[in-house]
Amino acid sequence: MPHLQPEGYELIERALFLPMVITILNRDLNGIEKSTLKLKHPYIQLINESLKIAQKDLIEVRKELRKNKIAIHEAERDEAFTLYLFVIDGYEEKHRYFNPRIREQVSSLLTFYLFAPDAP
Repeated sequence: MPHLQPEGYELIERALFLPMVITILNRDLNGIEKSTLKLKHPYIQLINESLKIAQKDLIEVRKELRKNKIAIHEAERDEAFTLYLFVIDGYEEKHRYFNPRIREQVSSLLTFYLFAPDAP
């Protein structure tokens, strides 16, 4: 079984959480567009810019996954945990993530993309 460096797991986690961030940003954008806010444009602009950067980062993460021969599949989900199957160069690893931890990580990424979008 291949031993993946910590950077590899960071890459995998970004691949797990970035699509969730993008989904949330899209939902929020739709909510703001339909809202009764008087000045929607600044919010829409902020979310659109954050969304572009998150999408660009996701493309880069997916390229790295392909280059490193890593695939990710959601295997199982219940109220408390989500089980993911990582296929790394043909070998399988199962990892369980506590759903509140997933929410915490996604929230952290949302904060990053909304308030520090120019940072790498």
